Amino acid sequence: MSWGTDLWDQFENLDKHSQWGIDFLERYAKFVKERLEIEQTYAKQLRTLVKKYCPKRSKEDEPRFTSCLSFYSILNELNDYAGQREVVAEEMGHRVYGELMRYSQDLKAERKHHLQEGRKAQQYLDQCWKHMDNSKKKFERECKEAEKSQLIYERLDNDINATKSEVEKAKSQLYLRQHMAEESKNEYAAQLQNFNSEQWKHFNVAIPQIFKNLQDMDERRTVKLGEMYRCFAEVERRVIPIISKCLEGMVTAAKNVNERRDSGIVVESFKSGFEPPGDFPFEDFSQNIQRTGSDGTIGTPKMEGGKPDPKHAVSRTKNKLWLFGKKPKAPTLEDLSHLPPEQRRKKLQHRIDELNKELQKEMDQRDALNKMKDVYEKNPQMGDPGSLQPKISETICNMEKLRSEIHKNESWLAEVEGKHGSRSERRASADVNHHAPHGRESPEGSYTDDHSQEHRSPPQPDPHEFDDEFDDDDPLPAIGHCKALYSFDGSNEGTLVMKENEVLYVIEEDKGDGWTRVRKQGGEEGYVPTSYVEITLEKNSKGAVTYI
Repeated sequence: MSWGTDLWDQFENLDKHSQWGIDFLERYAKFVKERLEIEQTYAKQLRTLVKKYCPKRSKEDEPRFTSCLSFYSILNELNDYAGQREVVAEEMGHRVYGELMRYSQDLKAERKHHLQEGRKAQQYLDQCWKHMDNSKKKFERECKEAEKSQLIYERLDNDINATKSEVEKAKSQLYLRQHMAEESKNEYAAQLQNFNSEQWKHFNVAIPQIFKNLQDMDERRTVKLGEMYRCFAEVERRVIPIISKCLEGMVTAAKNVNERRDSGIVVESFKSGFEPPGDFPFEDFSQNIQRTGSDGTIGTPKMEGGKPDPKHAVSRTKNKLWLFGKKPKAPTLEDLSHLPPEQRRKKLQHRIDELNKELQKEMDQRDALNKMKDVYEKNPQMGDPGSLQPKISETICNMEKLRSEIHKNESWLAEVEGKHGSRSERRASADVNHHAPHGRESPEGSYTDDHSQEHRSPPQPDPHEFDDEFDDDDPLPAIGHCKALYSFDGSNEGTLVMKENEVLYVIEEDKGDGWTRVRKQGGEEGYVPTSYVEITLEKNSKGAVTYI
């Protein structure tokens, strides 16, 4: 089928159809544009969502639970998925929408050119028709004039009254009109022949060629649309393998969730290293009751003045145990002694590892500077070796500082590891002594004492000094004494102010969190840092254990 032969007389309809084809192509381009805008918005919203649920945090605050790590892996995969949606939008914009808009402009220019040629051919044919029509009308008019002149000549020729001159004049006029009619006839015949020739060329050559060009243009437009449809789908299909990998990564992250490991991490994160508190001892409030001889029982020795010895009194505590109550807020110390032993050990180990990394960096930098200095010494034109000496000295100084820090932290680590082992041994000994007859222990089960044994401790103040305090509430027994190595301001709740060289009673040992509970001679109680005092604990009156 050819538009030139089958649609030779449908110029206006082909004009409208070609315009509709371009409009349809631009409509599809608009569809692609809106489609890629949806992809861009979708990708942007996905990235915003990922950013919202994956906040920036330091490495120490990063969760180690498998459920959290898997969730963050899913967020990373979703971020990659959003990137692929952006790739789809970019490819659609470049390979489909941009190509369609460029092709649309080319089609418009080509269509305009073909239609202009068609209109020019039609205008030329119309002009030829006008020339032919004018010559036809002239020929018709000349023929009528010639017929009129012939009638006039015949009337005068038959009129006996007409003069010879009038007849001759009419005759010459007849000849003139006949000649003009003959010339008009020849001109009309020439114009008619020319018009027929041009009309044949118009409908058999010019118009078919123009319409064929329009047909080729429209078919190319149709082919282009098919290619763009396929390209549109190819853009999507090209990212499917990567999207599939993202989805597989999400599935793998889901499989990596391990409830056992998460439970172990909870234990590892919060394990304090403390032993559970021991049994509370029996508190005998009948010691001060006088018994008669007929009771047949041995009375409990009566304390002098009817008051219990503050060093041996076993009673309820004024404050709740930390297991059930709120600990005093501990100040952050450089040696991390405010932390439980297990947490302190981990923090110190982590700090040592970080310091070793920094030390290795400084050593690498020192080696690089020394190599550069050697190069400068061998090739002075490359640089001054002396200019590197300040940097080398600074690096060496940094290395010494780091080594000092590492040694200090390693000593703290060795202290906490050795201290934790010795506490375990003392805990086992306390458990055995807990069942000894006439024994006494602290509420935490860490100390056992016998009434019949003598305490070895520094001279204690007169117990009667504390009578007023004991009338209100019985204090914990003193299990040793300590000497303040440094001053402590005791600004936090539950802590106690102490001055350097001040002697205090120890009423509760350090449980591994870096704090020791003490009592002043005035009866005031509170917690002080264990590292700030020199402690002497009394154990079965056979010796003293000293902690510094």
